Amino acid sequence: MSGKVRISALVAACALLLLPLAGATPVAAADGPKVTLSKSQAGTGGSITVSGSGWRTHALLTVLICGQATPARGVIGGTNSCANADGRAVTTDAKGVFSKKLPVSEPPVPCPCVVHVATVTGASASADAVFQVAGHAVEPLPAEPSTGRLSVISDTRLDGSSGLLTWFGAPASRTLVFTVGNAGSSPVKNPVFQVGTSHGVFAPQWDDQQFNGTIAPGGKAEIGLPVELSAGAHGDYSVSLKYGGRVLAEEPWGVGRPWGVTLFWILLCVVVPAAVFRVGMAVVDRLRPRKAGRSTGPARHRDLRRRLRPRLPEQLALRLPKSGTAAPHTAPATSTLPWFTPDSDPGTAGRLSAPHEDSPTSPTTPTRKGLQ
Repeated sequence: MSGKVRISALVAACALLLLPLAGATPVAAADGPKVTLSKSQAGTGGSITVSGSGWRTHALLTVLICGQATPARGVIGGTNSCANADGRAVTTDAKGVFSKKLPVSEPPVPCPCVVHVATVTGASASADAVFQVAGHAVEPLPAEPSTGRLSVISDTRLDGSSGLLTWFGAPASRTLVFTVGNAGSSPVKNPVFQVGTSHGVFAPQWDDQQFNGTIAPGGKAEIGLPVELSAGAHGDYSVSLKYGGRVLAEEPWGVGRPWGVTLFWILLCVVVPAAVFRVGMAVVDRLRPRKAGRSTGPARHRDLRRRLRPRLPEQLALRLPKSGTAAPHTAPATSTLPWFTPDSDPGTAGRLSAPHEDSPTSPTTPTRKGLQ
């Protein structure tokens, strides 16, 4: 009996020793990191003491004074809203506790302000304490963003077609049509989408497009946003849709080459040299010296046509009368042979051959014997 009592007492003593160690971690985890200030308000040029507990052991922390912040909403603008030049760094001890003296300086944005403490390495943790910078401007915080969440619930498409002007290099345009639904708990009024076009490996060029309307929670709406490329653009493009920093959809777009521009340049390269050649030849024809007696203008062309007209043989030209006129009566040509006199020219009835001696057998011609 005494042995059982001793064992029970030993178990109870061990439980009492382990209970503080087991309970320390859950309490710290439940409470989280805390920040306390020696003063809740101070002017520029002064200093305050910042203390903290519940942090990780030997953790490196940054201590800053930030504007446009509250412990409930945190630092809205991030570290851009803090006085980073006058910030301090501190390391926690083995118990996760620290204490650091911080100079007071005005943040770049108006108050409400806080002293913001955050970890630099390891798991992210932060804590804020309300602080007022004396003499610094105070303005209301910006409105909280809407809790509505839009998402695309249908396939996107590009409506429209290219016209004749696009074939000659005019900007190609389409309409990006899609249906969005509101999965949030509050309505979304006049949402602003970002439409981007990219070509090849280049990043999209984003353009803000606003939809005029309100999408209720659980509701949906069909939206059409115009998309336009630069003049002469052609090839494979991609149209992207972004809302709230998140890409909702992408749609490919193949744009044909503007062949009308190519045809125009080809015609220009042919017509301009031909026109310059014609003008140059006309200038040369006017400036070169003219020969005496050389016909110019229409008379020159008539002479050229007359020279190029085919000529008929003289015998055929004499026999063929001209069309539309009666053939003129031509007198027989007179012989001009030297052995005929004008009085004895036999004409066409006489013999045209040269005189020769008559045959001795001719009865009408006396022989040399008879004459002797």
